[in-house]
Amino acid sequence: MQQPSLVFHSNSELLEGPVFDHENELLYFVSILDGIAYCLNPKTKEILSVHFDSPVSCIYIQDKKKVIAASKNGFFEIDFNTLEKKFAFQINIANDVRYNDGIKDPIGRYIIGTMGYPTVVDKKGKVFSFHEGSYKTLIENTTISNGLAFSDDKSILYFIDTPTQKVAKYHYDLEKGDVVFDSYVIELKGPGNPDGMCIDKEGMLWIAEWGGQCISKWDPRDGAKKDEHNLPCSNVTSCCFDNHGNLYVTTAKSGLPGELLGGGLFYIELNKKLSS
Repeated sequence: MQQPSLVFHSNSELLEGPVFDHENELLYFVSILDGIAYCLNPKTKEILSVHFDSPVSCIYIQDKKKVIAASKNGFFEIDFNTLEKKFAFQINIANDVRYNDGIKDPIGRYIIGTMGYPTVVDKKGKVFSFHEGSYKTLIENTTISNGLAFSDDKSILYFIDTPTQKVAKYHYDLEKGDVVFDSYVIELKGPGNPDGMCIDKEGMLWIAEWGGQCISKWDPRDGAKKDEHNLPCSNVTSCCFDNHGNLYVTTAKSGLPGELLGGGLFYIELNKKLSS
C-alpha cells in the first residue's frame, strides 16, 4: 500500500478543512487556531496564505483563487490573487462558540456548524444555513459539529457530531434548503472519533478519525467499514479528493512523544496510475 506523503508542515496545531477546486486544480485548507487560510497549487507547489484575527474554520470556493472563508468574526471574501480579504456577512452566533466544518449546496447556500469555544460545551452547537442575506438553523443541540457531505443527487446530507461516534443521514430539500433526520447510518466503535469527511463517486464516505490515526472508508447503505489508510500521526482531521481520485488529508498535533508530523497536510495515492 502506498504510504501517505507529507505535502506541507508549518507547525500548525490544528490543520483542517481541505477542499479541492476541481476546475482550477487548487487546494484550500485552514489552520484554525492560527487564523490562516491557505491556497496550494499542487503543480507549481506555490502556497499562498491570508491571516485572520480570529479562528478560521472552513472555505467555500467561489472562483479561481477566490473563496469565502468562515472565521469566528464573520465570513470574508478572499482574493488569493491579491492576498486581500473583505468582510462579507455574519451569522448571529453566541460569543462562546466558533464555526467548524461547512459545505455549500448547489443553490449557493452556506451550510456551517458551530461548537463551543474556547471550551467545548455539550449541546452548545448548531448547524446553520445562510443564503441571500438571511440564515436559519438546520440542526440543533450538537456538541462538535463536524463532517458534512452530500449524496451525488444532493437529496441526502450526511453529518457528524463527533461525540455521538456516528454519521447521521438527513433528507435534504434542495428547493427549500431544509433537512429532516432519517437515521444513523454509520457508527465508529474503535479508538478514533469521527471528524471531517468526504464522499467519493460511488457514494462511499471517507472519515477522518481523530485519535484513530487513519482515514476510514464506509458504505452508508449498510454501515460497513470497507477500508482504512493509516497516517503517521494520531489526530486526523479531514480529507478531500483531487481530480485523480486521490486524497488530501489534514491533521493536528497530539502532544504524544515522538509524534512530529501532526499538524501536517498529507497526500494519499489511492489511484497511482491516474496521478501525474
